Amino acid sequence: MSASDPKQPVSPAKHRDAAIGLALATIEKQFGKGSIMRLSADGKLPLGDVSVVPTGCLALDIATGIGGLPRGRIVEIYGPESSGKTTLTLHAIAEAQRAGGVCAFIDAEHALDVGYARKIGVRTDDLLVSQPDYGEQALEICDMLVRSGAVDVIVIDSVAALTPKAELEGEMGDSHVGLQARLMSQALRKLTGSISRSRTIVIFINQLRMKIGVMFGNPETTTGGNALKFYASIRFDIRRIGAIKSAEQVVGNRTRVKVVKNKLAPPFREVEFDITYGEGVSRPGMLIDMGVEANVIEKSGAWLSYKGERIGQGRDNAKQFLVEHPEVAARIETELLTKHGMTLRLQQAQAAGDAKAEAAKAEAKAEAKAEGKVEKPDVVRIPAEGLRTGDKPKAGADDEKPNGRARARN
Repeated sequence: MSASDPKQPVSPAKHRDAAIGLALATIEKQFGKGSIMRLSADGKLPLGDVSVVPTGCLALDIATGIGGLPRGRIVEIYGPESSGKTTLTLHAIAEAQRAGGVCAFIDAEHALDVGYARKIGVRTDDLLVSQPDYGEQALEICDMLVRSGAVDVIVIDSVAALTPKAELEGEMGDSHVGLQARLMSQALRKLTGSISRSRTIVIFINQLRMKIGVMFGNPETTTGGNALKFYASIRFDIRRIGAIKSAEQVVGNRTRVKVVKNKLAPPFREVEFDITYGEGVSRPGMLIDMGVEANVIEKSGAWLSYKGERIGQGRDNAKQFLVEHPEVAARIETELLTKHGMTLRLQQAQAAGDAKAEAAKAEAKAEAKAEGKVEKPDVVRIPAEGLRTGDKPKAGADDEKPNGRARARN
């Protein structure tokens, strides 16, 4: 059979390509353009590096493997009482606000400490806060904020406090088996698509409960059923492992966080850091611990040095040095990010800094314009006494003074 024979059978690959093309055209015709696409470099789906918002804790950013909390994903933070769950979310909100983002806090527990949030660095005047009456209301508010596409971070504190309306309207001893689990399952089915499209980070704070009758294995479980465990891209287990004392007085907690689930990088990484009462995560202490571990900070006996310069004898003195010299702390942080390969995080920080500088410049110009001040180019004025006979004054020398001394003497 010749190659020009019209009856020659078409290859299976051509049949397959034609069938796929027809299927794609039918899907786009029925559901709209963009409903299905090839996962290529030209596609609309995010590839490679994921855009993130820092957690406010550098060690935890590195433990996630991507430099922070991923946009367009669900994050769960759970742990025992007073372990630092809300503190961690407030740091994430502060970081998002520094980058110019809009954040919301759905306070289902009705226990947000505004003063503490302000000390951590949250701009409370710009923070959207809701204290819903029941669980359905909280999740509907979250859904509306996500669908707006204008909010960067939403925190729900906490899943255990999302009480279904039927439970509130019933008697105190009524049994409502699985009601909250069904509520969470339905809400997450609705939210997950909107969250991905809007690039919003939704952080659920959760509490621990004990399973009765468990003889082997871990008896701890989180509230709200299993749906959140499946839908969350990252899950953090945060625990208080010790007390930080100063002159026999407890001033903070030593905290350990374990990444128990991670869809974007290898999980099960653990980090430890200090949380100081009234201040939040201790950034200088964390930089020193990470710097010594990564050999960015040299340790010789009790002395700590950076780039050959001693920064303190003992950890406490070195922490105080970094507090007094923030530029050194910034250099150490940049070096640690570079050493751990967080190039995207550095690029985002640089872009945020440039945008902030441009915004400040534009604001200064607007204020000057509002006050009636007009920026003039620098003019070099030459006094008339300095002119030689026959010299002509340069442009701008006395243009602003038509009746100036030079003209008067002429």
